[in-house]
Amino acid sequence: MNAPSELPLQASTNAFPLDRWYVAGFSWELKDKPVGRTLLSRPMVLFRTPDGAVGALEDRCCHRELPLSCGTLEKDGLRCGYHGLLFNSAGHCIEIPGQERIPAKAKVRSYPLRERDQILWLWVGSTPDSQPNCAPPAYPVHSDPRYKFDGDVYHYDAPYQLIHDNLLDLSHLGYVHLKTIGGNAKIHMNAQLKVEQEDEVVRVIRWMPESDPPPTYSAAWPFKGKIDRWQEVEFKLSHIQVWTGAMDQGTGALDDPQREGFHMRGFHGVTPETETTAHYFWTIATNPHPDRDDVTQLVVDQTAATFEEDKIVIEAQYRNQLRFGPRPMIDIHVDVGPNRARRVIAGILKRQASAENMSESV
Repeated sequence: MNAPSELPLQASTNAFPLDRWYVAGFSWELKDKPVGRTLLSRPMVLFRTPDGAVGALEDRCCHRELPLSCGTLEKDGLRCGYHGLLFNSAGHCIEIPGQERIPAKAKVRSYPLRERDQILWLWVGSTPDSQPNCAPPAYPVHSDPRYKFDGDVYHYDAPYQLIHDNLLDLSHLGYVHLKTIGGNAKIHMNAQLKVEQEDEVVRVIRWMPESDPPPTYSAAWPFKGKIDRWQEVEFKLSHIQVWTGAMDQGTGALDDPQREGFHMRGFHGVTPETETTAHYFWTIATNPHPDRDDVTQLVVDQTAATFEEDKIVIEAQYRNQLRFGPRPMIDIHVDVGPNRARRVIAGILKRQASAENMSESV
C-alpha cells in the first residue's frame, strides 16, 4: 500500500498524459439525463441522444455559462437549461430560441467519446483539435458468454496513482480483506512474484499454491480442500485488468491460460478527476459453477465490499501524506509492480513536456 518513495506524487498543473483514451463511465449510466463529470481537471457533460449516439462536451454553455449538465436531452442534441440554446455532439449551437442567426462563436469544446464493450472511452487531446489516432481498447470479457458481470463507479479523495499502487500490490489482501477475498496474510506476502514489462504495459503475476480458500471463493465454488491460487494484474495507463481465481490443489497448471476453476476478472478504469481526486470505474466478472445457484450477485457485492475497504485505506493514506508532508518512505519487495507503473507514467509525462517545450520554441 506504500506509495513508492523514489517517484513523488504529481504536483504540477494538468500533469496528466494526454492524447490517449481514458475511461469516462459505463454505457448504462447514460439514460434520459446528461451526466456531469470532471475528468483530467476538465469539467465535461456526457450524454446520449434518443438515436443512441453519445457525446461529450465542455460543461459550460457559451451564452451565460450554466453547466450544460443542467440541461435536457432532445433528438438533435443537448439543450441548455437557462435560455434553451441547443448543442449537437460536435459542440456547435444549432438553435437559439427566438433568434434565426447563430453566431459562429456559439460553440463549446467537444471531446471524442466512444462506446466499446459497455465502456465509455474518452479521448483527451493535447490541443482542442486533437483526434484519436487509434480505436479505444477492447474488453471482450463483458461479452464472453462464460462470464456474468456487474460494476459501479466510486469517487476517491486521493490521487489516481495511489489506486494504481493498491491494484498492483495485492499482498495487502491478507490484511485489508479478511472477510472476503483475503486469506492467509503470510502466504500473500510470500507469494511467488513475477513482474514483466513491455513498453507501457506492466504485468504482475502472483501464484499461491496450497492455500486455504477465502470466504468469497468458498461461497462461490465447491472446492474440495486446499486450492492453487493465482493473481494476474495487467497495468495500462487507461485501465488495469485483474484476473484472480483458484482451482483445487494439483488439478491444473497455474501458467495454463485455459485453466479451470473459479475465476474473477476485474476491470478497473482509474481516471484522474483532478490532481488530488480520482474516479474509479470497475466491473467484476465471474463464471458461475453449473452445480450451484448463480452467485454472481454475491461475488459482485463482496467485491464492492473489498473496494470500500480499499477506499478507506487509500484515502486515509493520502490524508496522512498531507498531514505529515513530504517524507522519505521505504520500499519492500511487493513494491516492484507499483514502482514500474509509476516510472511508465513519469516517462510519458517527461516526453510530453519535452514535446511541448519543442513546440513552443519553434
